[in-house]
Amino acid sequence: MRTTRVTAAALVAAAALALTACGEKQATTDKVTQISGGQAKAGSATVLDRPFEKPDVVLTDTTGKPWSLREQTEGRPTLIYFGYTNCPDVCPLTMSNIAVAKKALPKADQDKLRVVFVTTDPDRDTPESLGAWLKAQDPAFVGLTGDFATIQAAARTLGIGIEAATKEADGSVVSMHGAQVIAFSPKNDEGYLLYGESATVDDYTKDLPKIVKGETL
Repeated sequence: MRTTRVTAAALVAAAALALTACGEKQATTDKVTQISGGQAKAGSATVLDRPFEKPDVVLTDTTGKPWSLREQTEGRPTLIYFGYTNCPDVCPLTMSNIAVAKKALPKADQDKLRVVFVTTDPDRDTPESLGAWLKAQDPAFVGLTGDFATIQAAARTLGIGIEAATKEADGSVVSMHGAQVIAFSPKNDEGYLLYGESATVDDYTKDLPKIVKGETL
């Protein structure tokens, strides 16, 4: 798999450029393309020269309890994605791709991996509905909800832009959000890999064994 190297600072600066409306055409070109001169290969990992820190944020899990994103993923390989359960395409496909790839890992590695889905539509994604949606993907996936402003701020520290859900003229509700997955190493808890929405099952299947060990691609 080909990788592209960019800086985390550049991703943060470009966060507002990378919003996708699920079920709609992408609002702009992918932010990896925007900041790397179009060199990123579709579905490839982007290796960050200066990795992200995990957001120091406490949200609410699917049981209704406080969940510290930084503390409860410490020392564990972690994938973080921001999306919403009513998304008709990008979000369920992304989570499904990860779920399928995870099943290809040895059981011990599956148990080590944390996959965290943070809703961008907390008004509709209650802990109960979020839990039911994720259970259909993988019961071990962690779902988090909370105050929108808190979620938005956490996403922005990872270079991911999100906007509050809005109602369209036809009555549908659209949540604009960056569709990137950030992978964090268990060795130093830094987010060192980024996947765009075109990442495939094969991409994750090839990379997860290395991510679990905190290896570079």
